Amino acid sequence: VQLQASGGGSVHTGDSLRLSCAASGRTSSRDTVAWFRQTPGKERKFVAGIFRSYGRSYYEESVQGRFVISRDNAKNTVYLQMNSLKPEDTAIYYCAISNTVILSEQRNDRAYQYWGQGTLVTVSS
Repeated sequence: VQLQASGGGSVHTGDSLRLSCAASGRTSSRDTVAWFRQTPGKERKFVAGIFRSYGRSYYEESVQGRFVISRDNAKNTVYLQMNSLKPEDTAIYYCAISNTVILSEQRNDRAYQYWGQGTLVTVSS
C-alpha cells in the first residue's frame, strides 16, 4: 500500500485548505483511515479518523467543528477539509491507513501500518 498526501501550503488565519491522500495497492473500504500531524520536537498526534467502513468520524478536540474528514472509496482517496485555520494548526500532516486497528486504539499512531509522506501546512497570523 502506498499513500500520497498533497494539498498543504501557506495560508493565513481563517483560511481553508483541503488535504488529499491518494491510496494505491491493496486497500479496502473497510480500512480505518486517519490524519495525524506533527510539529518539530513533538510526537505525531491524531487529528481525525474514520473507523473502518462504519462511517463515523472522530476528531481531536481542538479541530472539532473546523475540520472534516471524508473518504471517496471509488477514488481510494481520503480528504481533510480544514476550515478556520489557526497558527497552532501549523504542522506536517500525515495520512495513515490501518486494516487491524481497534476502535480504542485509533488515535494511536503505532496502530497504523501505512503512512503517506506528509504535507506541510503553515498558518500565519
